[in-house]
Amino acid sequence: MKRAGVRTPGSRPPLALALPAVVAVAFLTLPLAGVLVRTQWGELADHLGSPGTVEALKLSLLVSFWALGLSLLLGVPLAWLLARVSFPGKAFVRSLVLLPMVLPPTVGGVALLLAFGRRGLLGPWLEHTFGITLPFHTSGAVLAATFVAMPFLVISLEGALGGLRPSYEETAASLGASPVRVFFTVTLPMVAPGVVAGAALTWARALGEFGATITFAGNLPGTTQTLPLQVYLLLQDEPEAATSVSLLLLAIAMTVLVALRGRWTGTPADRVRRSAPGAGVDAVAAGRPTADVLPPGPPAATALPVSPGERWALHAEVTGFTRLTLEAEPGTTIAVVGPNGAGKTTLLRALLGLTPRAHADLTLGGTDVTALPPHRRRVAWVPQDGALFPHLTALANTAYGLRAQGVARAEARREAQGWLDRLGVGHLAHRRPAQLSGGQAQRVALARALAARPRLLVLDEPLAALDQTTRAHVRHTLRTHLGGFGGVCLIVTHDPVEAVSLADRVLVLDEGRAIQDAAPAEVTRNPRSPWVARMLGRNAWPGKTTAEGLALDAGGTLVAAEPPPPGTPALAIVAPEAVSVHREKPAGSPRNVWPGTVREITSSGSRLRLLITSDEAPDLVAEITPQAAAELGLADGVSVWTSVKATEATVVAL
Repeated sequence: MKRAGVRTPGSRPPLALALPAVVAVAFLTLPLAGVLVRTQWGELADHLGSPGTVEALKLSLLVSFWALGLSLLLGVPLAWLLARVSFPGKAFVRSLVLLPMVLPPTVGGVALLLAFGRRGLLGPWLEHTFGITLPFHTSGAVLAATFVAMPFLVISLEGALGGLRPSYEETAASLGASPVRVFFTVTLPMVAPGVVAGAALTWARALGEFGATITFAGNLPGTTQTLPLQVYLLLQDEPEAATSVSLLLLAIAMTVLVALRGRWTGTPADRVRRSAPGAGVDAVAAGRPTADVLPPGPPAATALPVSPGERWALHAEVTGFTRLTLEAEPGTTIAVVGPNGAGKTTLLRALLGLTPRAHADLTLGGTDVTALPPHRRRVAWVPQDGALFPHLTALANTAYGLRAQGVARAEARREAQGWLDRLGVGHLAHRRPAQLSGGQAQRVALARALAARPRLLVLDEPLAALDQTTRAHVRHTLRTHLGGFGGVCLIVTHDPVEAVSLADRVLVLDEGRAIQDAAPAEVTRNPRSPWVARMLGRNAWPGKTTAEGLALDAGGTLVAAEPPPPGTPALAIVAPEAVSVHREKPAGSPRNVWPGTVREITSSGSRLRLLITSDEAPDLVAEITPQAAAELGLADGVSVWTSVKATEATVVAL
């Protein structure tokens, strides 16, 4: 295996780039080397231990930590605002944040003097009202350091927030957590490395501040004379001592940067991806299983425990990109299907109150929740990736919604453990998401949503990331527990098996509109959408009916036994097994006969599926046995004839 940092043949950098890079490194290194070379190492302790230096160091630490505290108090909310909220003038506010980083420090000091000085904009008011005088006072040094250093915290944290997927915060809101609770229990812990990095840079910058401090706060020993100002004074009378103090500041700065390098950089998503493999390796090294082949948990219950009266019907009027009326009785499970961009996720997010693309007038159990914020709607969401909070264990994740609703910690954990046990992952309660397999994580996410006592449960492709074996197990578990759910469940899926096995109804969307809303058996027999028909493995051709059948939009005609009245927009559906394949033009009863070319042969269980293209008809899929394919000598590029009996074509009016 090639080790990182080892140069391989052909990897030598071009001289035109390498030479300037080396010069740049030398340019940055030489001043630092000058400090090291000129330091009087034998007198270093005396220089750093002198009363003036010790006093300046204490003052610098006091000022820098106060500046850090103010930066955290003001900068963290500002970074969140810039990362999460759109408002007029946002670009201007961000420019204001960056301004102290590019502004000459002395100019910043002058600006502070004109704002907070005795003749400044706020200075006279502060002095007369509160008796506060900032210039030539330690508080002035703190203000100057905060002005110069806080942008480092804001920019670092805004970048970390930008790398945090909003689905974590949105999921927390759907579990009943208020925005403030979401910020302190989900957002802040997940961007903690960004906070630490920004705080370290802010503190280091405040410790080394000079220009704004001397201009605004002056250079008063014991009051505003910080360590950088002490260096400036020593340089005039004791250059050797100035070099020693400079070395101290240099060492502090380098220590901060080295500590940050590689430990606190990167987005939250990067850190989650990096942690997952490690968790698996540690588990294997410890002899613990990591996939779904785990020691069996307690047997799942047969149904949800529903208290009397806990039944919530659904009524929703959705407008915007997705436009439909949705009604369902308690205990109904609706599968939402449709092509990409059809508005499925938009529908779910409208019900959650999380998107401006669509608006839902929503009533649950007779209560109008339209005007309520997401955390008060009692609509629990399981996104496709589960969005388990990586800093919490499976048990703490599951108890999160209950805790957000005010349930006592012990009771919430007891109920959460019960839900994990019901879904067969109770023995994993102590693990964090990075230590769970995909199937385990999805079951924990489902337990978390159900434990939050929702009135409406919305699942956005909850099984899409799972392998077939795990998907079948989770699907069985989900079906078992939805059987006793007192509310309504909406499941977005692209899997016809999920739609048929889990749902009481199938809602078909296309371009934001409801194309069909019927029982799974009806949708399977008479799909009204080409996408659904293809999802079910059928040939689906739209067109307009004629006296004998259908004039296809893609060209050609189809003769059908019982077409709707002429001129009706309709969809012709032909099962692949109803398509006959011949090497010569067939004679006899078939009414629909087209020449074509085999373009693709794939295996479908014990049969073969052929994709056949034709100039006289739309592309179609035929299904035959391997023996028939061998007898016909079929292969890619072979010319064939296809035929479909009129009685085998179903025409559905759209």
